[in-house]
Amino acid sequence: MIVCEFCLHYRQDGKCLLGLNIPKGMSCREFGPGIEKFCSNPSDFVSPNQIIQMATFFGFKKAELKKIKLMAETAESSRVAEKRNAAAFNAASLP
Repeated sequence: MIVCEFCLHYRQDGKCLLGLNIPKGMSCREFGPGIEKFCSNPSDFVSPNQIIQMATFFGFKKAELKKIKLMAETAESSRVAEKRNAAAFNAASLP
């Protein structure tokens, strides 16, 4: 497993969109994590702690783990806001 497998810059052909060499370890200065790289099905996302535990299990540390925490917290905020908007919309559409 490599850090690139969880990065948005990683292409299907195994190369970096930014033209960087593929690192052997679990660190990259341009690492850009994506929630879909951790949970292919959005309904599988339970909480930021779930993603952080997965990242720790896979060997992420320091700067990469910090970026993953930020990404997971942002995803949680978006999910909560989306639910709130949907509930408000449903309430407004009732007669």
